[in-house]
Amino acid sequence: MYEGVMVRDAALAGPALRAEQRRQMWGFWAMALGSFMAILDIQIVASSINEISAGLSASIDEIQWVQSAYLIAEVIAIPLSGYLTRMLSTRVYYVVSALGFTLASAACAFTWSLPSMVVCRVLQGLFGGGMIPTAFASMFILFQDSKSRAIPQILTGMLTMTASSIGPTLGGYITDALSWHWLFLANVGPGLACVWGAWTLVDVDRPQPQMFKQLDLWGLLFMAIFLGGLEYSLDNGPRHDWFNDDSVAICATLALSCGLLFFWRSFTAAYPIVELRAFRDRNFAVTSLVSAMIGVTMFTLIYLTPVFLGEVSGYSPLQIGQVMMIQGCSMFLCAPVIGSLQARLEPRLVILIGLMLIAAGTFTNTLLTSDWGFAQFALPQALRGAGFVCSFIPLTGLALGTLPPSEVHNASGLFNVTRNLGGALGLAVINTLINQRTWLHWQQLAESTRLSREPVRQALGRMRDALQPQLGSASQAGSYGMLAEQAQLQAATLTYADMYRLLAWSVVLTMLLVPLLHKPRDMAVAAGH
Repeated sequence: MYEGVMVRDAALAGPALRAEQRRQMWGFWAMALGSFMAILDIQIVASSINEISAGLSASIDEIQWVQSAYLIAEVIAIPLSGYLTRMLSTRVYYVVSALGFTLASAACAFTWSLPSMVVCRVLQGLFGGGMIPTAFASMFILFQDSKSRAIPQILTGMLTMTASSIGPTLGGYITDALSWHWLFLANVGPGLACVWGAWTLVDVDRPQPQMFKQLDLWGLLFMAIFLGGLEYSLDNGPRHDWFNDDSVAICATLALSCGLLFFWRSFTAAYPIVELRAFRDRNFAVTSLVSAMIGVTMFTLIYLTPVFLGEVSGYSPLQIGQVMMIQGCSMFLCAPVIGSLQARLEPRLVILIGLMLIAAGTFTNTLLTSDWGFAQFALPQALRGAGFVCSFIPLTGLALGTLPPSEVHNASGLFNVTRNLGGALGLAVINTLINQRTWLHWQQLAESTRLSREPVRQALGRMRDALQPQLGSASQAGSYGMLAEQAQLQAATLTYADMYRLLAWSVVLTMLLVPLLHKPRDMAVAAGH
C-alpha cells in the first residue's frame, strides 16, 4: 500500500517537475533577452553618430556624450545591482529595470536636443545596467548543477559576445533602412516581452525590505563618483590630451579620491553597498582579471577594425558592417561546438583554446596592408569570433560556479563591471598610442621620402605624368599631394598593425593566468542552500 502511494506521487511529480523546469527556462530566456538588449545598446549607436548629430544639431565632440552617458550610467548600475536585487527580489528588480530601460529607449527616440538625449541615455544605462548581472546571476540560481546549466550558459555567453560584436553593424542597417530613431524604438517590443516574461515566470527569492534602512548612502555616493569619474576620464582622456584638459583632470582626481573612500567604506561599513568579499575566492578574482583582459581585447578590436576599414580602406558603413558580421556569424556557428568541448574537456583547456584563437586572429592582422578588405579580414574575424565565445562561456561558469547563492548576485555585478572597465581602459590606451605611433611612423616615412632620393623623384615623375591630363600645369603640386596622401595611409597602416600586435601579445599574457584557476565542484551552488 505505502509503496503504491509513493509510486503514484512520483508519477504525479514528474509532469509537475517538468512543467516547473519549462517555466524556469522561459523565464530565464526573457531575462537573457533583456541582457542582450542592454549590451547591444552600448555599441548600437556607434555607426550612426553622424546621423544622430545632425538630427540633434550637435557637434562631433558634443555628440560623443550619447555614447559616454550610457557607459557611465551602466558601469555605476552594474555593481549596485547585487544590493538592489536582494532588497527588492530578483523578479521585482528585473521588471523595474526592464520597464525603465524600455521607457527610456522610447524617450531617446523622441528627444529634441542633445541635453534631452543625454538625460534619456543616462536613464537607459542605469536601468540597462541592472538587467545584465541579474540575468547572469539568475542562471546560477535557477540551474544549480552543471548539466542543467550547460545550454543556458552556452547561449547566454553567445548572446553576450554577439551583442557587442553586431551592435555597430545592426545600428548601421537600421539607420540606413529606417532612421536613427529606430535604434531606440526597436527596444520597445522586446523590452515589454521581457517585462511580462520576468513578472509571470520568474520567482527565485523574496525581497528583504529591511535592507532599505541599511542602505549605505555614503558608499553609494563614493562608488558613483569613483566609477563615473573613471569611465569619463578613460573615455575622454585620449580625445583631449588627458590631464591638459581640466574636465579630465578633475574627474580623474575625483575618481582616485572617491575610489579610496569607496574601498574604505566597503571594508568598514556594517552593510556595504557592494560586497567585495567575493574577491577572496581565488577563482572569482582570477576570472575577473581574465574577463577584464578579454574586455580590453574585444571592445578595442570592435573599435579598431571599423576605424581602419573606414580611414585606410575607404569602406562605407555598410561594407564595414559586412566585415564585422563575420565575427558574429562565427560565434553563432561555433556555439554548438563549444557545448561539445565543454562536455569533453576541462574548462581551463577550453578557455586556453579560445584565447589561442583570439591571439591567432589578432596576430594575422599584424600583416595588414593598406589594400586589406573583406577577403583579408574574413579569417581573422572568424578566428576571433570563435575564440571569444569559446573563452567567455566556461569563464562565467568558473567565476560564479564556486560561490554560494547568497553571493552570486553581488559577484555577478562585479564580474560584469570588470569586463566593461577593461574595455574602457583598452580603448583609452589604444587611442593614446595611435596618436603617438602615427606621428612616429610619419616621421620615419618623411625621412625616406626626401626629394634628394632618386626613387622618390622617379615616383613623383610618374605621378605628375598620370595627373597631367586632368590637372595640366597643376600636376606637379598634385603629385606632391598624392605622395603625402600615400605616406599618410602607410603611417596609419603601420600604426594599426602595431595596435593589433599589442593586443595579440596581451592575449598571450592573459593565457598565463588560466593555470591559476581550478575546476569548480559540481553542485557548488546547490551545496550552499
